[in-house]
Amino acid sequence: MMGKGKSGDASRAGFEMNEAGWPIKLISTDFDGTMFAEFENPPVPRELQVLIGDLQARGAKWVINTGRDLSSLLEALGRSAIDIQPDYLVLVEREIHLHRHSNYVPHERWNSACERAHATLFKRVRQDLPELVDRINSRFHAVIYEDAYSPLCVIAGSNGDMDQIHNFLQGYCRTVPRLAVVRNDVYARFCHVDYNKGTALAELARELNLAPASVFAIGDHLNDIPMLSPQYAGLIAAPENAVAAVKAAVLAAGGYVSTRAHGRGVAEAIKYYLERGRGRG
Repeated sequence: MMGKGKSGDASRAGFEMNEAGWPIKLISTDFDGTMFAEFENPPVPRELQVLIGDLQARGAKWVINTGRDLSSLLEALGRSAIDIQPDYLVLVEREIHLHRHSNYVPHERWNSACERAHATLFKRVRQDLPELVDRINSRFHAVIYEDAYSPLCVIAGSNGDMDQIHNFLQGYCRTVPRLAVVRNDVYARFCHVDYNKGTALAELARELNLAPASVFAIGDHLNDIPMLSPQYAGLIAAPENAVAAVKAAVLAAGGYVSTRAHGRGVAEAIKYYLERGRGRG
C-alpha cells in the first residue's frame, strides 16, 4: 500500500531548509524510463522515494506525468510496491486525475474540455485516415490501429522507421490546425496541440498558485519535451538515459542532465536543485 514517506530523511542527508526555503513545490516525473525501470530492483529506487516523500511531507505535490492510461499505470505502481503516492496523475499525456479518498478521480473541467477539443479535431482528421494509413503501409512494416485516445496510432518496427513516419506525420499535422503528433520510442499518435504534458502541468501549477520557478520536471523521451520548458517548469532535468533530443532541450533551457540513469538520475537531479536552492537561501 502506498503512503507518504517519512519527513526528515532528506534533511538528514544534508538538506537543512525550512519550508519557506524549500525550492521545489511541484514535482513532475515521467514514469517509464525516467523514475521507473522495470528491470531494476526495486524499479523505483528507495533513495528517490525518500526524497519525494520528504518533499510531500513539507507540502510539495507530486504528479506522475505519463503516456500510460490509468489501469496500466496503477498496475505498474502496484508491482513496484512503492510507499509514496502521487497527488496527481497526468495520463495519456493530457488527462488530469486527482487523488481523492484512496482513488484517482478525473479533473472534470480540464478533461471535459480536452475530450471535446480532441473529438472536434479528430472529426476533421478522419477523412484523411485511409490515405495516411496507405502511405505508411506502402513504405514501412508497422502496426496501425485506433484507440480511445487517437484515430491513428502507430507502432513502428524500429526507431529508424519511426523517425521517418514521425517526420511524415508532422508534415501532415502542418496542414491541419491544432493537430500534433506525440511520440515515445517506436510509438506515435495524434493529439491536440493545446493538451500535452506541459499544458497539463501548467494547469496544476495554476490551481496550486505556483510559479514555474518552483516546479520541477524530468523526462527521458520526446513526449516529455513539452513539459521540459521554462514556460512550465523552472527546474528541469533529464536522466542520463534520456534521448539526445531531450538532453539537448534541457541543456538549451539551462536545465540539468544527470550522470545517472532512471530513478537514480531523478534523485540526483532533485538533490542538485535542493542544493542550489540551499545555496540561495
